[in-house]
Amino acid sequence: MANRNYNKSIDWITVGLYSLLVIFGWLNIYAANFNPENPVFFDTSKEYFKQLVWIGFSLVFVGMILITDSKFYVEFAYIFYGITILLLIVVLLFGKEINGAKSWFEIGPIRFQPAELSKMATNLAVARALSRYGFSFEKFSDILKAGAVVLFPMLLILLQNDTGSALVYSVFIIVFYREGLTGYILTFGVIAAIVATLTLMIPNATIIGLIVISVLVILYIKGARKELMKAVIFGAIVLGLSYGAYAYFNFNIDLEYILIPSVVVTSVYLIYTTIAKRINKFVPTYLIILWSAIILTVSADYFFEDILSHYQRTRINVLLGLEEDPLGAGYNVNQSKIAIGSGGLTGKGYLQGTQTKFDFVPEQSTDFIYCTVGEEWGFVGSTAVVLLFLGLLLRLIFLAEKQHSTFSRVYGYGVAAIFFFHFAINIGMTIGLAPVIGIPLPFFSYGGSSLWGFTLLLFVFLKLDINRNELIR
Repeated sequence: MANRNYNKSIDWITVGLYSLLVIFGWLNIYAANFNPENPVFFDTSKEYFKQLVWIGFSLVFVGMILITDSKFYVEFAYIFYGITILLLIVVLLFGKEINGAKSWFEIGPIRFQPAELSKMATNLAVARALSRYGFSFEKFSDILKAGAVVLFPMLLILLQNDTGSALVYSVFIIVFYREGLTGYILTFGVIAAIVATLTLMIPNATIIGLIVISVLVILYIKGARKELMKAVIFGAIVLGLSYGAYAYFNFNIDLEYILIPSVVVTSVYLIYTTIAKRINKFVPTYLIILWSAIILTVSADYFFEDILSHYQRTRINVLLGLEEDPLGAGYNVNQSKIAIGSGGLTGKGYLQGTQTKFDFVPEQSTDFIYCTVGEEWGFVGSTAVVLLFLGLLLRLIFLAEKQHSTFSRVYGYGVAAIFFFHFAINIGMTIGLAPVIGIPLPFFSYGGSSLWGFTLLLFVFLKLDINRNELIR
């Protein structure tokens, strides 16, 4: 009876999409490793054979997940989170450095990357935190607690010099927004990202960025436009006077520093307005956004020049068109685009790709596996992969909205957000639309850690979905 109920409850559409992605992914890993001069199928030293073993273990993990009580994942969410935090600290101290990132445990022939497991554990912890009784994003303390759950593993992974894996955690802002985080912060985040990019491309873009942010925030906030507009006008007047003094006396300072008097005047007026006129709902929000914008835009150059490594800076500059390095930082992307473009409409045929067979594309079975799809399966195959991922994402969102438990809904949106980031950035970097940050394509890229991590992440949610009517907050 239990098995019959289980078979009726599991979402077989999602299982089917998962199966198709895993199978198609393995076929392309095999193609990337295929040697036409020595066409041996079961070569235990090859990546495709090892991936087959990882797939077998994944199925065992799926079985273990599905026979475990759903409430286990709720009750032990923080324990899982604590274990992965401990693993991230230990690997930072004693892990093996591979490709510049000290993020791997190596035991004999086996390598394991705890950052992959940390995504699931962090998602569980976020779901537990947001489903706590009385939690509200209107409370600043609750925002700090939710943010700390995400930022702690993110910072540890950054210390491992694995920027790509760390950036994945930024997508939890989407989950927060779904659960009630004010749209001001999300809107500001998007604008700040654009402005931070402009500061790298346009000299003295900080001033332009702050003006844009101020105007857009005023238009977005309805409750205090009059007072906010006054503050901006006062700030603009002081900015003009500061710039005049800068030009007349030829001060030997960076142009951004003339913002300081303007921002101080604006801030003083806003504080006065808050106290004297008791407009305490929107004005403090604008004040926080203003200073946050200053910190972000001014620190963009510092982060770019002093935090990022040389090859990371070069990759970003190549992406933005500020540098050309076709034989260095831009080599992977150029070769990937050549491989994808050479596939045409229907591809060269399975196992017929020349770019992949002769190793023109580095990391062709891991981060750049999508170029193998493009070369051998063409536009049709590439589109099919994109549609499979879109189908999976839409299905996850659909299931998340059906959950009666806040924990399950938050966890489901976290799964969808993580998959979306990996899918969008990985494919984007193979076709030159995103920086190369070294993250795998779910279920396609070679590697046991990533396959297991994505499988656990997905099937824990499917288990929660099976008992969607039974879980408590």
